Amino acid sequence: MQQLKIYQSLWGMEQRAPGKDEPSFEYNFEKAKNAGYHGLCLDLSVDEIDDFQEANALYAKFNLECMINAFPMQSSDMQPLMQMAKSLNAPLINIISGVMPLKPNEAVSCVKRWMKEAVEIDVNILFETHRDSLLNDLFFTIQLMDLIPEMRLCADLSHFVVDRELRLPLPERDKSFINNVLERSDCFQGRIANREQIQIQIDFPQHQEWVDQFRVWWKDGIRMWRSRNKKDATLIFLCELGPRPYAITDKNQEELSDRWEEALTIKSWVEEIWAELEAE
Repeated sequence: MQQLKIYQSLWGMEQRAPGKDEPSFEYNFEKAKNAGYHGLCLDLSVDEIDDFQEANALYAKFNLECMINAFPMQSSDMQPLMQMAKSLNAPLINIISGVMPLKPNEAVSCVKRWMKEAVEIDVNILFETHRDSLLNDLFFTIQLMDLIPEMRLCADLSHFVVDRELRLPLPERDKSFINNVLERSDCFQGRIANREQIQIQIDFPQHQEWVDQFRVWWKDGIRMWRSRNKKDATLIFLCELGPRPYAITDKNQEELSDRWEEALTIKSWVEEIWAELEAE
């Protein structure tokens, strides 16, 4: 039977509040476990690998799974990041690449190199749709997908909504492009944007049309994933509501909403979507 596993982002649990200490890693691991998450995602570059050496023991202590959001700034960075993921038994590495050629054809050799290295090291990699990275732009991404049919994605559609300033209702062209991305995506991320803001408050009335759109995208993407994967496959959905400045703040630098509670709401929505699709 196919499974859904919902992870929380360790970065998304950071507070970054002026004058306040950050909770310890152990506190956040325990909090995620008690909230019913299956795993925690680590965001790291090569320079940050040593900062997470305690993570292995914490994953074991709290019986949580690991996923890596990797930020390679040059081609050679992926080897140590893949080794780190393998040591943590991470089922997935989402690559947010700082290697950013201007033309899609110039990116092919790097992407294929990393795909080859992943096979040799025996880890699974996806390429995340993310601003200021290789897949910064929806049009660039579509072209690169055509050049590398075997490349698989992690869909964080919030970046494309802002990057392209998408409008609602979506034109047919944009619907088609997003569907192409969803067809190639094997992991989905939980953040809701509008055409001007990367992370909006999900219970504000002025944002409900975008909340509805993202819920449709997640359901469509998960339905596509279920139809093309084996009966024993596992889908990971990552709740990833970032701290300030992703989180919008007022003049006192206070966030406008409770990210932790919003993530739990998104978690419940995705669980409902999964149950609805199982009943279809």
